[in-house]
Parts: sequence; structure tokens; C-alpha cells
Amino acid sequence: MLFMTLATSEYSEAETIEALLALIARGDKAALGELYERTHAAVFGFAMSMCSSPADAEDILHDTYLAVFSSADSYKPKGKPMAWIMTIAKNLARMRMRKARRQLDIADEDWGQYLTAKDAVSPDERILLQTAMKILSDTQQQIVMLHAVAGIKHREIAAILDMPTATVLSKYSRAIKKLRTAMEDNRNER
Repeated sequence: MLFMTLATSEYSEAETIEALLALIARGDKAALGELYERTHAAVFGFAMSMCSSPADAEDILHDTYLAVFSSADSYKPKGKPMAWIMTIAKNLARMRMRKARRQLDIADEDWGQYLTAKDAVSPDERILLQTAMKILSDTQQQIVMLHAVAGIKHREIAAILDMPTATVLSKYSRAIKKLRTAMEDNRNER
């Protein structure tokens, strides 16, 4: 299988994902499975930052990969496949939120249960993400998820969130400062 060759070669992650998208465009369901394995944690984390519950985020995750499968032939390789996938997830989340007219209200135990079940998220990352969900604004959560979890560049996040790059950089910087302060306060309390 080509994606197994891609995984062991010297392709970058973006090139590998683009190759998987090309296979998906030809109807390769195994390539969709490989794409899911490589990207689902980042897509779910981003969906969680936009939704009211893990169940909604799971629905968006599912719908995102259905949309990827049905529209992979429209992807134009530009070295930014994760930004394309995250844009799909963002649009689905916005549609869902418009329909539901709900605000972000993620229970701590919901985050904890989801993150504990995911092997790809280390214990340190779980603590960081749980803390982030408690203290960051909605937009800061989205930016941190896209950059820190999905590895998307700030200028690409700006395009996904329809913001100037300077605003994304500023919000990311403030979010990191909030997280550092919270972690330092936590250390000082011990």
C-alpha cells in the first residue's frame, strides 16, 4: 500500500497527508483510515474548542472525515492539507452551532474523560489542555488547539479563523502567558 511506503519514507507530514488526500480522491478508503489515524486528535481538539460537548465534537469529527472523503478531489495541493481539513471542521462546527444556538460550556469531566481515552495525548499534554479549557477564551482555545495540537502555522490559523495574522499571534502569545502564569501559580501553591 502506498500510504505504508509514505509513512516510512522521507516525506514531510504535509506531503504524506497530501498523498493520502490524492488516494482518497480516487476512492481509497484505506487511505482515509490512515488520514484519520494521523489527524483525528487535532481535528477533535479543534472541534472541542468550538463546541458545547464532546458528543458534538465527535459528530463534527465524523462529519469532517465524510466531507474529506467526498471532496478530496477538490483539494489543491499547496502544502497546507491540515489547514484545509481544519477549515472543513470549522465550517461544520459553525453550522452546528448556528443550528443549536449554543455557547461553549465544556464540563471539566468531559475533557478529562476524552483526553484520558486518547493514547496520542501524553499525561502532560492532558493537564495542559484541561487547564487551557478552563482559563482561555474561546478564540484563544481555538488558536492554541490549532497551533499546539494540530501544528498549523499562525498565518494558516489566521485564514481558518478569518483574522489578521497579527491578531492570531497576539492572542496566542496572551494565551501562552496565561497558561504559564497558571502553571507557575499551581507550582507555588504546592
